[in-house]
Amino acid sequence: MSGRLLIGQDGSWNGGVASSIAECLLAPNPSAWTLDGTNTWIVGEASGDCVIIDPGPLGSGHRLAIEDTLERRGNKPIGILLTHGHIDHSEGARELAALFGVPLHAWDSGVPGDAPVEISRFTRGDRFEVNGADIRVLPTPGHSSDSVCFVVDTSIITGDTVLGRGTTLVAHPDGRLDEYLSSLQMLARECEDLGITQLLPGHGPLIDEPTSVVEAYLRHRFERLEEISSAMNDGAINDEEIVDRVYVDIPPEVRPAALATVRAQIEYLQGD
Repeated sequence: MSGRLLIGQDGSWNGGVASSIAECLLAPNPSAWTLDGTNTWIVGEASGDCVIIDPGPLGSGHRLAIEDTLERRGNKPIGILLTHGHIDHSEGARELAALFGVPLHAWDSGVPGDAPVEISRFTRGDRFEVNGADIRVLPTPGHSSDSVCFVVDTSIITGDTVLGRGTTLVAHPDGRLDEYLSSLQMLARECEDLGITQLLPGHGPLIDEPTSVVEAYLRHRFERLEEISSAMNDGAINDEEIVDRVYVDIPPEVRPAALATVRAQIEYLQGD
C-alpha cells in the first residue's frame, strides 16, 4: 500500500524475471494503494523445488498464471510464504496452499480464507532451502506488526516494507513508526553488510540501488516527522488537519493511508 510517489523508478511495471532464482508474476489488482498490482514471487531455480511468496488474489486468471509459470519453469512448490497478512498479499494464500498440498508460512496465523491448511508461524532466523536458493526470514515490523522480509542470496524480498516506487504507509494502530524506523535501519545494515544488489518489493519495480533507497526512506520519515511537528506547533489539532497541511499532493483514494500514517507519527512524537 503506497503513499505519495517520491522514491524509486517511475514508469509502468509488468513483472518478469529478476534473476535465475526469482520471477515476479504481477497480480491483476492495480490501484492507488497497490500501484501496478501485487508482486507474487516464485523463488527457486527452474526444474526443482520453489516457494511462492505473496500469491495475492487468485481471481482474474492469476491462479492460472501461477500454475502456467510453474509448469513452464518445471518448478514444484514446497510452501507458500507471506510477507504479511494484508489482503492484497494474502487473499489467495490458503486456497493456493490447499491446491498444491503444501504448508502456508506466515508471521501471524490469522490468514484470511476458509481453506483448511496447515499454517506454520515464522520465527526469527527461519530458513528455507529450495533449488539454488537459501531464503532467510527477517522480521521487519512497522508497516504492519507481522511484516517480514526474505533475504535470498544478494536480494531481499521486502513486501510493503519498501516499495518499488513511492513510500509505504504505517498501518496504525497495528503498524508502529518506532518499529518501522528500526526495521529500515536494520535493512540498511543488511544491504551494506551483505552486499545486497536488489530489493524485490511487494509492489512496483525492482530496486537496483538498495542502500540508497532504504536510506532515502529513512530521510523521508524524519522529514515527515518534522513537518508534522511543525503543523502541530502551528495549531493543527487532529489528524485530519495535519493531513490537509502536510499531505497536500496525495490523491483522494490514499487519504486513509495518510491518516493512518499521521496517527502513527503523532503516537511516535508523543512517546506513546
